[in-house]
Amino acid sequence: MTVQPQRHLDRFAIIIVLILCVSWGFNQPTAKVALAEIPPLTQAALRSAGGVLVLGALALWRENDLFKSDGTLRAGLLAGVLFALEFVGLYLGLQWTSASHAVLFLYSAPFFVALGLMLMPQQQERLNRLQWGGLALAFIGVGLALRVSGEVSRDVLIGDVTCLAAGAAWGATTLVVKASPLRSAAPIKTLLYQLGVSTPLLGLGAWLLGEQWPGHVSSVSMWSMIYQTFWVVCVTFLAWFWLVRHYRAGELSAFTFLTPIFGVIAGWLVLDEQITPTFAAALACVAAGIAMVNWPTQKA
Repeated sequence: MTVQPQRHLDRFAIIIVLILCVSWGFNQPTAKVALAEIPPLTQAALRSAGGVLVLGALALWRENDLFKSDGTLRAGLLAGVLFALEFVGLYLGLQWTSASHAVLFLYSAPFFVALGLMLMPQQQERLNRLQWGGLALAFIGVGLALRVSGEVSRDVLIGDVTCLAAGAAWGATTLVVKASPLRSAAPIKTLLYQLGVSTPLLGLGAWLLGEQWPGHVSSVSMWSMIYQTFWVVCVTFLAWFWLVRHYRAGELSAFTFLTPIFGVIAGWLVLDEQITPTFAAALACVAAGIAMVNWPTQKA
């Protein structure tokens, strides 16, 4: 396969990434609903395992040469380890810090992507000063939306740093895909590497943390796992890696700041959580920040 030229986000890509952000935002309260019966790392391991089965079967049916050697094994294994570390870091961090802090620091990933792009030879993908300002403004907007408190204790600091490491792992995964032979691999192969490697690692993490296998799973939790496995993992993650292969990583990553915004909206719709007037200002900051990051699109 040949390497595709990286281009600015067009209307089609923006529509797709918005659908992904909405889907990921609704994944947060969906997973929260199932937490009463299925522990977090167990959930992550199960959805990865389910994704391997579904996408593996699809690959065997549609992609006859997908499993042939193509020089992507090392990068694929690394991406899989980073994918698992992202979730392990997030769930470990939640033991010490609040959910709002965890989400905020997880979505520091675009900054790590932007920093990594500075070290890559593709100069056209590096962000300029306006785009860096847009990232900062969007990040502030996420903090406003989550009403993040400035109170910091030793435990909270540990949790924040752990969730920041999860965000770094997410950003590093994107950079590995962009800077390695995975860049020219089929998106389904890239995703299968991550799901295949993360399944046993997440399962091991669940065991080490003493998570109990669910004795009873209600229909609500079952539908939650179906949504996470078939839609989030098999459809949206696959679409994300297709976008990463074809479009500029910095501009794509900026849009992920919308995910916690949609998560707040989803919490209001699904869990009857409150939305404050500050949320409107937060949404304006995120929207303005994303517009600044993608401003070169108007000139491309």
